[in-house]
Amino acid sequence: MSSQILTLLIIVFPLLAIIFIKTSTKNKPNGLGLPPGPKKLPVIGNLHQLGKLPHRSLRALSEKFGDLIYLQLGSVPAIVVSSPDRAADIFLNHDAAVSGRPRLYALDKMSYGGLSSVGTAPYGNTWRELRKIMVQELMTPKRVQSFGHVRAREVSAMIERVKSKYPGSVDLSFQAFSMVNNFVSSVAFGEIDISNGGGFRQIFLDAQHAAGEFNISDYFSGLRWINRLNGTDNILEKNFQALDKFLDKVIMQHVDIKKAKQDREEDIVDVLLGVQKDPNPTIAFTDKLVKAFLVEIFIAGTDTSATTIEWTMTELMRNPTAKERAQEEVRKVGKGKLYIDELDLPQLTYLKHVIKESFRLHPPAPLLAPRETIDKLIIDNKYEIPMNTRVFFNASAMSRDSRYWENPDEFIPERFLNRQVDYRGKYFELLPFGAGRRQCPGINFATPLVELALANLLYRFNWELPPGMSRDDIDLEEAVGITMHKKIPLVLVASPVN
Repeated sequence: MSSQILTLLIIVFPLLAIIFIKTSTKNKPNGLGLPPGPKKLPVIGNLHQLGKLPHRSLRALSEKFGDLIYLQLGSVPAIVVSSPDRAADIFLNHDAAVSGRPRLYALDKMSYGGLSSVGTAPYGNTWRELRKIMVQELMTPKRVQSFGHVRAREVSAMIERVKSKYPGSVDLSFQAFSMVNNFVSSVAFGEIDISNGGGFRQIFLDAQHAAGEFNISDYFSGLRWINRLNGTDNILEKNFQALDKFLDKVIMQHVDIKKAKQDREEDIVDVLLGVQKDPNPTIAFTDKLVKAFLVEIFIAGTDTSATTIEWTMTELMRNPTAKERAQEEVRKVGKGKLYIDELDLPQLTYLKHVIKESFRLHPPAPLLAPRETIDKLIIDNKYEIPMNTRVFFNASAMSRDSRYWENPDEFIPERFLNRQVDYRGKYFELLPFGAGRRQCPGINFATPLVELALANLLYRFNWELPPGMSRDDIDLEEAVGITMHKKIPLVLVASPVN
């Protein structure tokens, strides 16, 4: 990222200077002051201080300047919220004012203009209707429960793939992603065969990679033309066309199958096409909206769940006492059975604590999805935050705040044994799914699959590190992207126990 900024400064410095002067004047609030923050450079402001892993860089800045800081990211004003107390104040007292979404160049393209997706649509009536469809049609407890047989099938298929690797090693990061991707594909597309040599998986990965790349126009709106020169537009258009063509095919096949089979089990595409036929629609539910919903379900539903499984197993391998306790619990509950099933999950109390602790140390989206102010707000009768200010909630910093967590950088599931904290948006020291109006609506969709997969991985196998490797050798470096994967995949040796 720093080399891109340096090149741009050399080539287009005069234009950037004009944009900077205009936006600096425009965004300067009257009356109350801005929150504290680091000094900024001409033109780029504090953009260089984001670093490769912004959640870590911003945490370091918050430790120096406070739990509410102001940054100038190119031409974009921004605040960063880094403590549970500060997050609670904003979510409880100013949530509506910070419920906008910034228009991000690549994500706009992949989400059909950014206006058609629950995650990216501007706050307002259209967004409310989209969210209502997501919550009341797609993510109801009854519908999520109806996917139980698909979860069981895909988890057992993963177990068999892992078993087939013995006595060799297994790339558990890959296996977790494949399992979750197969599950989401099945519940979204049903009988449609999307295997075609892994084509859809590659389309999805290409689209996600493109959306997660640094884009200078997200910080200098007047520089969108650079994406035509550096090839970004061509890459995005190619990825989008492949994705769009695939989803058009899926919709057409569902229409044809629906005509031929009236009694088949509904999948998510069927539900969305049913919404489309509502005789009294509150919004025009076009095919574009259907496709935008599907893209969002895959991005939010696949990567976050796979990442959680990956990091949880990583931490268990680094903490053998916790791993042994979790295995003892699942084997006691599942004794005599081939697999742990969903009816067993409520009994796995310690495993649930393990997953909470994994969310705490490794929230899938450590800065959550960025918000944007749609009105000015006053904080502490001291700071005035202007409209159109980007808002980052550093969930990673909050979940490692030493004022809330003893030994915050250590993996200790036992901390939850006598502490009633969940991750559904009410406890601001643990916000892997966010909070407030724009909280991720897919919590109930993701959690059962993560619990079932981890329970069966621990139940069916003894896990060891590859020969010559110790737990201190396990790499914890994070990869850059929308979701925070391990940079180096987790490779282990799995010995079947039954």
